[in-house]
Amino acid sequence: MTPLSTAVLVIDVQQGLCEGEGAAHGVPQLIDHLNTVTARARAAGVPVLFIQHESGPGYLAHGTPAWQLAEGLHHTPGDLRVRKTTPDSFLRTDLGKRLQALGVRDLVICGMHSEFCVDTTTRRALALGYPVRLVADAHSSAGNAALSPAQVIAHHNATLSNISSFGPRVTLVNTAELQFG
Repeated sequence: MTPLSTAVLVIDVQQGLCEGEGAAHGVPQLIDHLNTVTARARAAGVPVLFIQHESGPGYLAHGTPAWQLAEGLHHTPGDLRVRKTTPDSFLRTDLGKRLQALGVRDLVICGMHSEFCVDTTTRRALALGYPVRLVADAHSSAGNAALSPAQVIAHHNATLSNISSFGPRVTLVNTAELQFG
């Protein structure tokens, strides 16, 4: 069991999502923030779980270069990995069992893409009873036809932190302010 009963989920920060058309906004800064978050977590004995999306043959197929963690993203042999096939990191994965085995009672969530996997996983975590600290400057989006990446990020920070119907809440925290313990 972790001393703080907290775990960090780094969602979908994979090479194929960080390059080319459709890449998330501000990838170098995002990776810097994620490296800061995960280094602090490891120093405090908090587990880090990298969630990796995969598809069938082609884009983000398991084991392909696009499926690998993004270049520059620091990871250690002690970090855990979870493979997923939907925007929900809990659906058809062993994430819930892993968190339970670790004694985790609250989550820190960061990664990509704000409007898909970060949003869905955050909402599911709340529904499962986990309070969430969403790292407001450590999740990103490629944007869409209606909203810029910055607007998508701001929208999700505002929306997720105002959900009260699940009981547990989302607290926004910036990388510089995030502390464990």
